[in-house]
Amino acid sequence: MRVVVLSGGIGGGRFCVGMVEAAGPERLTVVGNVGDDVDVLGLHVSPDLDSVLYALAGLSDEVRGWGRADETWNALETAAALGGESWFRLGDRDIGLHLVRADALRRGEPLSAVTARLAAALGVRSRILPATDDRLRTFVAVAGGELAFQEWFVGRQHRDETLGVRFEGADAARPAPGVGEALAAADLIVVAPSNPYISILPILAVAEIRAALERRRVPCVAVSPLIGGKAIKGPAADMLRALAGGAEPAHVAGCYPGLVDALVIDDADAAAAAAVEALGVRAVVVPTLMRDAAARRALADAVLALA
Repeated sequence: MRVVVLSGGIGGGRFCVGMVEAAGPERLTVVGNVGDDVDVLGLHVSPDLDSVLYALAGLSDEVRGWGRADETWNALETAAALGGESWFRLGDRDIGLHLVRADALRRGEPLSAVTARLAAALGVRSRILPATDDRLRTFVAVAGGELAFQEWFVGRQHRDETLGVRFEGADAARPAPGVGEALAAADLIVVAPSNPYISILPILAVAEIRAALERRRVPCVAVSPLIGGKAIKGPAADMLRALAGGAEPAHVAGCYPGLVDALVIDDADAAAAAAVEALGVRAVVVPTLMRDAAARRALADAVLALA
């Protein structure tokens, strides 16, 4: 079975590991969000692509919840001491990857090609594709103006209430090479348990990707990132309350009108299944908390069973 996962954030990376375990690495293509990408100290950082890359390579820091395991911070501490930017946490091992990526991009290599090369170097056998090689960036509307995504998310710790999101460059963005072909050949399309507004909607802002989901001939299954109205990590619940009017499973399904056939929700949200199905989306109730490898694999198996 060929599976395409639209993914962003830490939860997306962990879910992709379960899909590899359940479906096999060669059968998985991950289309990653690039709206979070940011330039720091001359380096091009792709946080969501790297979350998937590190997760599938077995390099993620599971204790901290982001970045690489066994990280050190000498370069960032030196940069800060010399007056450089230090608000965006980059560890030494992480910086090594960003140096390679930034150098390749400066030489004209597209992000998709760089990502494939990095994945191969780290022994990842699944395909990891950016949604687009073109510049696409997420901006968050807040009281008094608009903030670049990482300024809002990391710099201000997403304290400001969200009034809206905008995806700069989306109008001109084309899918990266391989994305359209992967979607057309898929037996199952999955929306990972990622924040709809800042992880998945930037992917769907690429018109050809959204159109591919609209004309799909195979099931598209979304996994809710919320359990009992709360996010495991990050601002998803707050954003849904602010922008969708609530943090129930039906509000998650409402983010993907006409794009998903089923929404996988946690046992804690079983009572909300009827509201999801009232939207014409099948509700599938299973445990969704990926607390360990067994739970992660069980969730992936439940999703694959919907193909």
